Amino acid sequence: MGIAFGVLGPVTAWDGTGGAIALKGPRHRAVLARLIVARGRVVPVTRLIDDLWDEPPAGAVGAVRTFVAALRRALEPDRPPRTPARLLVTEGPGYALRAGADAVDAWRFEHAVATAAALPPEEGLGRLEEALGWWRGPAYAEFADQDWARAERSRLAELRLHAVERRAETRLTLGRAAEAVPDLDAHAAGHPWREEAWRLLALALYRSGRQGDALAVLRRARALLVDELGVDPGPGLRRLEADILRQAGHLDPASPGAAGAAARVWAQATAAYDRAVASGARARLETTAGLLRDLAVTGGGGLQAAREHRVAAIEAAEELGDAELTARVIGAFDVPAIWTRSDDPGQAARIVTAAGRTLAALAAGHGAAGHGAAGHEAAGHEAARARLLATIALESRGDRSGHGLRAARQAEEIARRLNDPALLAFALSGLFMQTFHRTGLAARRAEIGAELVDLSARHGLVTFEVLGHLIRMQARSALADFTTADAHAAEAERLAVRHERPLVGVFTAWYRALRLDATGRATVEEAEAAYREAAARPDGAGMPGMERGLLPLALLCLRLRHGQPPPDVEHADWGPYAPWARPLVLLARDRRAEAAAALRALPEPPRDLLTEALWCLAARAALTLGDRTTMERAHAALLPAAGELAGAGSGVLTLGPVAAHLDDLAAALGRPAAEHRQGVATGTVEDGVSPDA
Repeated sequence: MGIAFGVLGPVTAWDGTGGAIALKGPRHRAVLARLIVARGRVVPVTRLIDDLWDEPPAGAVGAVRTFVAALRRALEPDRPPRTPARLLVTEGPGYALRAGADAVDAWRFEHAVATAAALPPEEGLGRLEEALGWWRGPAYAEFADQDWARAERSRLAELRLHAVERRAETRLTLGRAAEAVPDLDAHAAGHPWREEAWRLLALALYRSGRQGDALAVLRRARALLVDELGVDPGPGLRRLEADILRQAGHLDPASPGAAGAAARVWAQATAAYDRAVASGARARLETTAGLLRDLAVTGGGGLQAAREHRVAAIEAAEELGDAELTARVIGAFDVPAIWTRSDDPGQAARIVTAAGRTLAALAAGHGAAGHGAAGHEAAGHEAARARLLATIALESRGDRSGHGLRAARQAEEIARRLNDPALLAFALSGLFMQTFHRTGLAARRAEIGAELVDLSARHGLVTFEVLGHLIRMQARSALADFTTADAHAAEAERLAVRHERPLVGVFTAWYRALRLDATGRATVEEAEAAYREAAARPDGAGMPGMERGLLPLALLCLRLRHGQPPPDVEHADWGPYAPWARPLVLLARDRRAEAAAALRALPEPPRDLLTEALWCLAARAALTLGDRTTMERAHAALLPAAGELAGAGSGVLTLGPVAAHLDDLAAALGRPAAEHRQGVATGTVEDGVSPDA
């Protein structure tokens, strides 16, 4: 164990044996705390001076150097004289703390809370309880009145409250309602404006057999909200009160032994299956395909394993030479996707090829059988075709040939003709993936999301209902309608908790960071902290498309919107977004010739959720460099999206209204702005609904 730092309480440090390190005076601890807040970034000496003193003394620079030297001696007592420090380093105009990702208790806490959602309930509960035990008091306790600590203290406090509520939710899932009541009672009393605290407390009381107490809690919450804030309880509290009054069945407490009982049933059923179904039976492939579908929505290792085994199952089915079996194995994996960049393009191409071969084999077999087969058999054949076509549409995301879009439309047509709700939901998810062949299609995606929500809610298709809410969340964000987007994010989270869909939290966390940024309700530093917190969520979730390059891209867009230079991430892992970031990063370092060369080599952005944002980045660089060719390309590409917020359709980041970028391009190109202004929504980026909501 190396040096560890604690900020979840008074700021402290521990040596490799766990012993406390003497940090001397309050300003020594303030320097250390300020560097921890910076998360490895350089803090200039001038900034440290401003943060340490209201009125800096004449020898402030020397004093800071003295504090740093004392900290270095305390943190690295065995470092030989005149050798560079390894932990508290001098870099450029200031200092940085090069601590490992697990060296600071606050950073470990964030990671623990983020990963707990992907674990089985018992393990997740243990992770949350351990993480909450690291708190020794308010974060950065002795610096509560310091401006530089305020945003980080607030963010960590909110994350702790969220963890307390998730711990209670997990206890309820495990049938331990009575155990959850005391903590929730204290939590609601200490934070009376948190409706989720009251909801969980009332539910825990009801499941503990205390229906009267549960109703009393809800009425107390209502009185507080109405009397103190002048607002009525939200839909969650109102719905719970109605459900308790009618003793809704879904509120019934789970048996304390439910988890163990489920494990026993699973073991017994799988053992019986092994005994009853021959090891070489074709039925095993279909059963495996169904299991892989369920495994994929668990997130983390489950999603990655499902991908790997899926290809093996398809190959095994093809080896048997049975096209109908292969079609069922491919089509059984009707797992919707919301992120439009493929996590494994090579694997996706193999699946598309296999689906194409199977379609051809089905057509040949159906033709050879003649037209005597009718009714149920013909419908089954058409349904199999539709599932293969929907699979091609999903796995061909970003396709420029139009093949994926044609497949999606054919799948939709068949599903509607067959009047098959589950098949139509799958086809619509494929169609969503193919609504990126040009910019400005957020309204069309909103329509698809709305139909998915309605269709799935009526027919109990939970996974597709969640997808519909997430699509609507993204699309309404693009149209600056954050009120509607909020509602869909909340409903997606509610369904995710109830039906154990942990990956949903990855997307809603990013959305809330985007919303904070886009509505102007936070400083750049606060928005940046929210983005960093969201970026920690996908770690280990099995979604590389949501991990590589997205955080640097979000921070770049944030800084550009606020007229600030790009973050110090020139050597960061930009992932697939490197070509669009590179010209701007080079320009920020006054390397114009290299930036111009990088811009000339820029490819057309992929057709996905970030198309508009990447075109806007190209436009920004082109405007600075006077590259008329790129300006023309960007203007033509962005014109259909004139009424949207650039990038916000991703639910992840934004570069502001596309219309503003078009204005700049039109001015530079000597064109009137009227050609795109006619279609621009007149609403603001605040919580109001845009005119086409």
